[in-house]
Amino acid sequence: MPLEVDVYWSFRSPYSYLATPRLVQLEQQYDLKVDVKPVLPLAIRKPEFFEQVNPLWPPYLLRDTFRISQYLGLDYGWPRPDPVVQEFPSRKISPEQPYAPRLTRLGQLAVERGRGLPFIFEVSKVIWCGKIADWHLGSHLADAAARAGVDLAELDALAVREQARLDERIAQNQADLEAAGHWGVPTMVFQGEPFFGQDRIELLVWRMQQHGLAKRG
Repeated sequence: MPLEVDVYWSFRSPYSYLATPRLVQLEQQYDLKVDVKPVLPLAIRKPEFFEQVNPLWPPYLLRDTFRISQYLGLDYGWPRPDPVVQEFPSRKISPEQPYAPRLTRLGQLAVERGRGLPFIFEVSKVIWCGKIADWHLGSHLADAAARAGVDLAELDALAVREQARLDERIAQNQADLEAAGHWGVPTMVFQGEPFFGQDRIELLVWRMQQHGLAKRG
């Protein structure tokens, strides 16, 4: 039986994007099942966070994520549009959010079809690669969904019909994340132990190896 790890993940988190290729590699390399748990961005879950955060944090985040992308050899740029509608310099979160809730519902539906990890991998590349303006228009998302093995139009229609159920499931993911001992993303949880951040993947592998993580084949 493969080991299993839960991954709490957000479409607005650059660190989630930067972690995803390595999570894909782990599942390919090891007898491991990565269970994706999509959550809404922190800016929507806890908008007061951005009202209280040190003003030095946003520019540091940009610097840090850019150098990590260089280190990992990943294309990277802040999305256009931002998945979260937020005013600057006030950092006020708009009550109208057309992007992140839709993406999160789509991600949950992909999970339910057994395509959660491929879906976040392909869609996050489109959003965060820095090369695609207006990622929400045209066929960008549909093509990414197809590469992940799902049909975007079908998922969108189902997301509308089952919005209440999906939002309840996503809220449960958020509650489970906090119950595991953290609030941020990406957080990997293995046997109840949380590992927060893309820089904890190696530590996660070490812990799983203590529990018999084996390479495939």
